[in-house]
Parts: sequence; C-alpha cells; structure tokens
Amino acid sequence: MDGKKHFNTGSTVSECDIDRAAAVLGKGGLVAFPTESWYGLAVDPFNPEALDRLFFIKQRPLDKPILVLVSGIGQLDSLVRNIPPLYHILMEKFWPGPLTLVFSGQPDLPQQLTAGTATVAVRCSSNPVASALVERFGRPITATSANISGSGAFTTAKGVAAGLRHGVDMILDGGRTPGGRGSTLVTCRGERLLCLREGQIPFSAVQAAAE
Repeated sequence: MDGKKHFNTGSTVSECDIDRAAAVLGKGGLVAFPTESWYGLAVDPFNPEALDRLFFIKQRPLDKPILVLVSGIGQLDSLVRNIPPLYHILMEKFWPGPLTLVFSGQPDLPQQLTAGTATVAVRCSSNPVASALVERFGRPITATSANISGSGAFTTAKGVAAGLRHGVDMILDGGRTPGGRGSTLVTCRGERLLCLREGQIPFSAVQAAAE
C-alpha cells in the first residue's frame, strides 16, 4: 500500500469510488463496504498476507473461517470443488441475497480462509455497493463483519471509521445498513440441508425451496 488512507464519506458511492476500492484490494489492502445487514471487510481471499492482516485487525481467532462474496455462480470455480445439486435450486431462488452456502473448498485455498475445515462459505450479495465491488474486482472478496471480534458490528461508515480507522484503507459509504440478523448459513450433507445459522431467511423457506 502507498500509506495513504482513502475514505469516501459521502452517502453516494460513485463509479470512481468502486474503481479505487478494487485497486486497493488488488494491492493487498482492506476495504469496508455495506452489505444487507452490517458493514463488511473485504480483502483478496487468495492473498495470505491480506488475510493475515484482516485477522489481526479484527482480532479474530484463527480457527474461524472467513465468508466470501461472489458476483454469481461463474466465480465459484476458483473456490469450490463441486456444487451440490440442491445448491443450484437455492442459488436460483435466493441469490443475490442473504443466504450463505457452505461448499467443499478447492485444495489450494489459503489456510486462513478455511480455518482448516476444507470448506468455504459463499454468498452473492444483493447490496448494490457490495455487488459492484465484487464485479469491479473481478474475483471473490471476503465479507466478514467490520468489527473487532466479539463486539457489535457497525451499520454506518462513521462507525467503521471510529472503530477500525487505523486498520482500514478505504471505506465505501453506502449509508446506514439495516443491521439485525446476518445471512442464513446452510450446508449440505448428501441430500440433506442443515442450518448452521438462521438469519434473515427462515430455514423453513430454504427447505421448502429445495423440495
């Protein structure tokens, strides 16, 4: 990084802001951005040094894997070994949106991303700023919550700036996010779906869609 911090403090994120944020990620930097619930923290998930920095800034235990955002099914190849048949139905129904699916990960994924689980959790965001950032970067990004692990997540860019200013290279201010529950986290065991965390989408709705 060039040592200069870039903060977009306006309520409207411009194309130029997205361009700059993608460039920051490409240089191993860290960008805060809005999602459907809270602000998230993006780094290049294939850059081990960037992941190390993310864990350090969040004070996150190394045994906790990191969620990843994709622009759509076309970006899954770099992350996952295969797509369970049930997931095709769920992605068609709920992506973009707050449904995170757990896949068997590619064997060469960084250890920090999977926390040694051999799996990777992925979703496609419906937030326009998050979606634009993934598209412009051209490959997946991380999307862990913008906070110190164990503390409350932020719903405003000002909150992120106050709480994490010394660790974040750029903040995309997309206004206040809804907060509340995060994404629903689902895994697949054979032909059976299991709920690891119920969030904005009721697990009953996920099950009904897959029937």
